[in-house]
Amino acid sequence: MSTHWLRHTTLTWVERKFGYGIAYAGHTDNTGPATTTYIKADLQAVATALAAMTGQPHPLAASLEDLSM
Repeated sequence: MSTHWLRHTTLTWVERKFGYGIAYAGHTDNTGPATTTYIKADLQAVATALAAMTGQPHPLAASLEDLSM
């Protein structure tokens, strides 16, 4: 098991549950393909994914009952 494997597995789970915009974990803000140029997750969306993944509440996360999963 490597850190790359952990990153890949975690991001795959987040993408399947919350979409590509949340899971996109680019290494830079430099211009790239058109798709990645316009995708930016907001802090609440990332906090909500983190809370769902860990099972722990996060003060910036949306209520999981409010999400349609």
